[in-house]
Amino acid sequence: MSTSQGHPQRWLILGVICLAQLTVLLDNTVLNVAIPSLTRELHATTSDIQWMINAYSLVQSGLLLTAGSAADRYGRKKMLITGLVLFGAGSLVAGLAGSTGQLIAARAGMGIGGALLMTTTLAVAMQIFAPEEQPKAIGIWSAVNALGFAGGPLIGGFVLDHFWWGAIFLINLPVAALAVVAVVILVPESKNPRGDRPDLIGAVLSTIGMASLVYAIISGPGHGWTSARVLVTAAVAVVVLGAFAWWENRTEDPMLDIHFFRDRRFTGAVAGAVLIVFGMGGALFLLTQHLQFVLGYEPLEAGLRTAPLALTVVVLNFSGLSAKWSARLGTPASIALGMVCMSAGLVSIAEVDSGGYAGTLLGLLLIGAGCAVANPAMAHAIMSAIPPEKAGVGAGINGTLAEFGNGLGVAVLGAVLSSSVASGQSLSAGLGTGQLVGAVAVLVGGFVAAGLLRRAERVSV
Repeated sequence: MSTSQGHPQRWLILGVICLAQLTVLLDNTVLNVAIPSLTRELHATTSDIQWMINAYSLVQSGLLLTAGSAADRYGRKKMLITGLVLFGAGSLVAGLAGSTGQLIAARAGMGIGGALLMTTTLAVAMQIFAPEEQPKAIGIWSAVNALGFAGGPLIGGFVLDHFWWGAIFLINLPVAALAVVAVVILVPESKNPRGDRPDLIGAVLSTIGMASLVYAIISGPGHGWTSARVLVTAAVAVVVLGAFAWWENRTEDPMLDIHFFRDRRFTGAVAGAVLIVFGMGGALFLLTQHLQFVLGYEPLEAGLRTAPLALTVVVLNFSGLSAKWSARLGTPASIALGMVCMSAGLVSIAEVDSGGYAGTLLGLLLIGAGCAVANPAMAHAIMSAIPPEKAGVGAGINGTLAEFGNGLGVAVLGAVLSSSVASGQSLSAGLGTGQLVGAVAVLVGGFVAAGLLRRAERVSV
């Protein structure tokens, strides 16, 4: 539903869907701190650990577009409840798993629930808020993303200090149960009134294509970019995604309307989003190594010292300050300003006071301020360029870009680090080089997006 004033209980509903979103985001990072425990207690090999992490992200990234399309067709409330139930059931199986195989299967099941939650939460937020309040609502939704990034290692570290490894999954159960009850009572149903026929061929092709692409990217650093595993899965991804684009262009009821890409607002936001997440995802991956291997912090200490980034995002978005700045500056200028701040933050981490935490702290604060302004503006640009009845697909595109850009950033900047160290640089210098490459990608992404969005605004006037 959508009215000129928005839903009367829209802020309470936003709180509920952000709670659901938070459980998914925490699970993206919480497993990393449990790796030593899993290795010891389940006798997990390195390959097992990789699959425990990758089963979740592969299934989730592969299904995001399909999940968004299903939400538009069958009802966003129904899919939100389904996602919570699947995520909770997967968490229960994961928490009680007695073997690595059971845990990997449970993580894949959680990935299905995660894909439904990642798409429906943003789609519902777009439906219940009037256009003038959407930037602030998306800002809060984005702040929860930052909170999930920072909170995973902290919560995981705390739980593992007091309980066994399975507890990191079982803590999802009361949250998921509470969210289901709240969604049933509060969230209004909304779906595409046209009720397009399900695009089953598109769903299969997008799932196989995206999962293959993400798998090729995350396999590259470990197996080598020219290994048969990476080259074959990359080739499958290119062929299947090409077939997906061809099919979507000819079917009467496409899951992803290829004509969206003719909208300069959409292509500007998409191009910028990929480059920004590429730079940020890779640079933050390097940051955790910088804190532990260069500055010498333990994992929990390193997690605490990344918190200023998330706290800055939370303060600026929950207070509404970033939404006010964006409204005053306009979307293109907001994205450009945010990217300059984020890029400067990455340079600070790489170059300022490399022997201590001061330069890193300054960098984290700058990155947080940039994220708070730019990310909601980018998400709003993507969502507002898509018809409201396709909000689920829009959220699926937004999530897919984040997964793809983040995976690519970790792979490429990880490769920059490896080649820098192999060429005789110290680890510290190699990490700095990777951060600077990330800074350039973020800056280029910001100006590409801002330029395309500015041109789109001029054309539409």
